[in-house]
Amino acid sequence: MHPPSPRPNRPNHSTRPLQPAPPFNAIAARRLRTALDMGPEHVAYGMRVSFGLPYVTADLVTSWERGTLFPTNAELSALAGVLWCSPGELIGKPRTLREHRIARGLAPENVARFVGLELPAYLHMEEHCTWRGNDRQSTALAELLDLSLPDYITVTGRETKLAEMLRGAVTTRWQACVRPVAKAVPLDRRLLEDSLQQLHQDYQGQMVASLSWGDGGAANTAGDAGRDFLDRIVDHFWAAVQDNTP
Repeated sequence: MHPPSPRPNRPNHSTRPLQPAPPFNAIAARRLRTALDMGPEHVAYGMRVSFGLPYVTADLVTSWERGTLFPTNAELSALAGVLWCSPGELIGKPRTLREHRIARGLAPENVARFVGLELPAYLHMEEHCTWRGNDRQSTALAELLDLSLPDYITVTGRETKLAEMLRGAVTTRWQACVRPVAKAVPLDRRLLEDSLQQLHQDYQGQMVASLSWGDGGAANTAGDAGRDFLDRIVDHFWAAVQDNTP
């Protein structure tokens, strides 16, 4: 017996690969539907009639709400229209440039025009998750999508490099990492220094606390704790920034 297709009854666009679906919030979709006193069949009817998606059925809507299937970009936009909400209310925390755009209910051409890029160039960046805009275009992007600083760093592809520098800051001398981190993260110099110092102290303190001279597995315990901290180094950094923000 073959497993069911992940997108039953949907048109087959074999010439163009489907983009990965944004993180769908199934609980929010059901809550919004029930608040409007609508059944799944009403939602499906609205998507068929008003948004030209003839294959949408009540069973498909129910599958979305149960989390067994996930709507495509077009389906998500149509679902938001039927539920009288923004697409951002139906997805979890955006992770990529495309997801931030969808959360704001913007078309690709709107973003490209606002930041000053040709549409094909912007779509290429979005598809490959590689932002190549200059400083002016990056600032415009952050303004249009209302990006927080952590989201801005992630969307513009600076997070991997930032993580590498932060690992160096906690395992060696944090003072030597202030200048390179400052080039990647536009923070007040004093705030950045205080945050890096705290990050260094947190890491070193955790390593010391993990060691127990009477425990033969101390080295493994300390190693596991250190690896976990380093794996989540960017999250720890933003927490330190928040702690040190006046």
